[in-house]
Amino acid sequence: MKKAFINEILRNYEKKRDYTKTKRLQRLQEVYSRVPEIKKIDREVQKLGISISKSLIHGETHPEKMIDTLKSQLLKLKQDKAMLLTENNIPLQYLDEEYDCSQCKDTGFLNTGKKCNCFKQEIINYSYKMSNLSTVLQKENFNHFNMALFSEASFEEQAQSPRENMLHILNVSEGFVFNFDKDNEENLLFYGSTGLGKTFLANCVAKSLLDKGHIVIYQTAFKLLEIISDLRFQNKQEKNKYDLLFEADLLIIDDLGTEMTNTFTNSELFNIINSRLLSNKKTLISTNLSPKELMDRYDDRIFSRLFSKFTVLKFYGNDLRWESQ
Repeated sequence: MKKAFINEILRNYEKKRDYTKTKRLQRLQEVYSRVPEIKKIDREVQKLGISISKSLIHGETHPEKMIDTLKSQLLKLKQDKAMLLTENNIPLQYLDEEYDCSQCKDTGFLNTGKKCNCFKQEIINYSYKMSNLSTVLQKENFNHFNMALFSEASFEEQAQSPRENMLHILNVSEGFVFNFDKDNEENLLFYGSTGLGKTFLANCVAKSLLDKGHIVIYQTAFKLLEIISDLRFQNKQEKNKYDLLFEADLLIIDDLGTEMTNTFTNSELFNIINSRLLSNKKTLISTNLSPKELMDRYDDRIFSRLFSKFTVLKFYGNDLRWESQ
C-alpha cells in the first residue's frame, strides 16, 4: 500500500513538471511574439550547443581552442538576449522553469539520490490524509499532554496514584514510538473507564508516527466492522480502506467493545489482529472493557492474542472530562 501511494506522489511530481514545461513554453511564445530577435538568438544558441557537442565527439585538431571560441560566442548571445529582455521590461527569470521546489526541481530527489524534504513532506501529508486524524491531531499530541490533570492522591486500591500510573503509560507510549522501526513485535492495549485519556494518548502516538512518515490508520471498532460488512456486500469503494487495515504501519482500533459482537465480527476481528501479528505490523487498541469483560465478550483466540502479544496498560482515576471543566 505504501508503494502504491509513493507511486501516486511520483506521478504528481511528473504532472507538476509537465505543467511547468507547458507554462514556460507559453511564456516563451509570448516573448517571441513581442521580441522576435530573441527567437533568432535562441536558435543560434541551439546551433552553437550542437557544434560544441560535435567538437567533443569528433575530436578536432585543437578541440580546446575550438570549444573556447564557441563558448565565447555562446556567452555573447546570452548577453544579447539578457539585454533585449531588459530593454523590453521582461524579467530575466521570466523564461526559467518555475518549480514548486527549487532543490529537486519537482523530481522528489536531490542530485545525491536522496529523497528531497518536499518528498518526505508529501509522504507525511498523504499519511495524514489516510489516517482520519488530520484535524484532531492539531490539539491531541504529546506537546499538549498535561500530566497535571492526573491526581497525585491514591486511588481506590491501586499501588500507584493516577499520575504515577499515567507517567508509566506515557513512558511506554513514547518508547513505543521511539522503537517503532525495531523488530520487537510490540503492540499496545489501553483499557479503563471512559474519560481517562486513552484516545488522547493513542492520538499522541499517531501524530508522532505520522510526522515520521509512517502510515497510521485510526478507526473505531464500530467503523472498522462497518467497513468489513460493506465490503462483504460488494461495496468495492471500501476495498482500499479494508486493505489498509492489514497493511498500515500502525492500526489504531479505538473503543473496542462498542461494535456489535457475533460470530462474523469475532472472526473478522481475529483475522485483522492475527494477520497483522504474523506480518509484524503493529497495532494499538483501546477499550472501556475490563480484562474479564473482554474474555466474556470475545472468543479465546482474540483474548489470547490481546493478552499475550500486547503490552497491556490500565488507565484509572477520575473522569478527566469532568476534571478539566
